[in-house]
Formats: sequence, C-alpha cells, structure tokens
Amino acid sequence: MSLRSLFAVLVGGALLAAPVASIAADRGPSTPEERKQALEYIHHFEADPLNPALKPEIQWVVSLIDNVPDIHIGFCPTLIAFPKGDKKDGLTLFTAMLFAEISFALQNPGKQDDYHAQFQAGVEGVLKIYQVLLKSNPRDQQPFLDDLIQRRDAGTLVQWVSERAATFCN
Repeated sequence: MSLRSLFAVLVGGALLAAPVASIAADRGPSTPEERKQALEYIHHFEADPLNPALKPEIQWVVSLIDNVPDIHIGFCPTLIAFPKGDKKDGLTLFTAMLFAEISFALQNPGKQDDYHAQFQAGVEGVLKIYQVLLKSNPRDQQPFLDDLIQRRDAGTLVQWVSERAATFCN
C-alpha cells in the first residue's frame, strides 16, 4: 500500500467516524479542551502504539486537525522510508510521524508555521515508536530507521532532516 493510500485510509476513516456537525464548513478554531484531549490521545498512542482499541482516538485526532482552521501541520511523509508490503508497522509509524507533528504544533502554537521543526518532531516521533515496536518484535528491524537512530545518537539527524526536507518537502 502506498503512502498516499495509507494517509487516505487514515484520514478517510477519521472523516467517516466524525460527527457531521464537526465537518461543517464554518467550524471555528479548536478549543483548549480539544487541544488537551488531542494531546492526551497522542500520549495514549505513544504509550501503546499497537493497541487496536485506540483506533477511535486516532481517528478523533486526525478529524480534529482536518477540521479546525487554527492548527497547521506541514506533513511530509516522504522524509521516511516506511516499511512496505505486509509489514503492519508502516501505518503505525506513519501515524507516529503525524502525531508527533501534531503534538509539536499543539505544544508550540507560536511555531505552527515552522515546518522544519515539525518535520524534525515527526522523524523523532517515528524513531521513538520504532524503538517501542522493536521491543515487542526485535526481529522486525528496518535498516533505514536503524540508520536514523545512529544519526540521532551522533547528533547529525537535524542536518539530515533539513537536507531531506529541502529535497522532498517543498
């Protein structure tokens, strides 16, 4: 399944689950309660990314971001080589990237248009969840992500993200 297909499934599922009233064109900005709830749901996902019971929470967060005018995400999934084929981790890591960028935007409202910082948060979010996934299945290593962990540990990940974003995210 391609990255576009993964994103379409994630967003499409959220939109199907969203109440009709929240899809209205005149939806106002997010409320403090909604932003707090989104961060709480993101933390649930980060703590247990393989929990299927979190699907409604994931859909709620995606729907919120899709429907409010005040939260801007510069999402660039082409920064990462997500697992392909039948690897279940692809969608989980894709969600990790999206949620890390959303979390960054929610926690740093003055930097919502700093897409480079969001991209950096997204890549770091993927690595965080990848390491959680490896604990449950150590044989499911991904060389591309292992390389990024080495870059992070060596202090060169920021430069890598900057260079890659300039190539793939404009």
